[in-house]
Amino acid sequence: MATFIGDYTCKVDVKGRIILPMAFKKQMPADAADHFVVRKDIFENCLVLYSIEDWNRQLEKIRKRINPYNREHNKFLRNFFKGTAELILDNNNRMLIPKRLLDLISAQRDVVLAGQDGRIEIWAADIYEQIGLPADEFANLAEKLMGGTINEAEE
Repeated sequence: MATFIGDYTCKVDVKGRIILPMAFKKQMPADAADHFVVRKDIFENCLVLYSIEDWNRQLEKIRKRINPYNREHNKFLRNFFKGTAELILDNNNRMLIPKRLLDLISAQRDVVLAGQDGRIEIWAADIYEQIGLPADEFANLAEKLMGGTINEAEE
């Protein structure tokens, strides 16, 4: 599994293509396919780019918890898959992001690709600059989520 680290400002060309930063390409396993799935994030105004391997792991998690014959579960599935697209890198490491998805996040010419462990978030550059927390708020959040006693952390 790839672990994507870093954030990179990229240009969207007139056809809607973005070059995958070489740093991300190098962070992928040597045998990884240049095949991705992109979808609108559930919580944030960004897109999420999954390697095909991570996408398949996400689907496996969903399949274990969802019954397609349950109406509520079926609504979730429909909305989860709504707007997804498969992407394949071309010989120049470019991927074509559907315009409808770029429009969903108000992306124009500049986007930020931000590594988030096994996936990459794609943000409109101007929005990405506004999402950070002040240092003390981030420290408090880190303490809340990751703090605690040593015994709690080991459980």
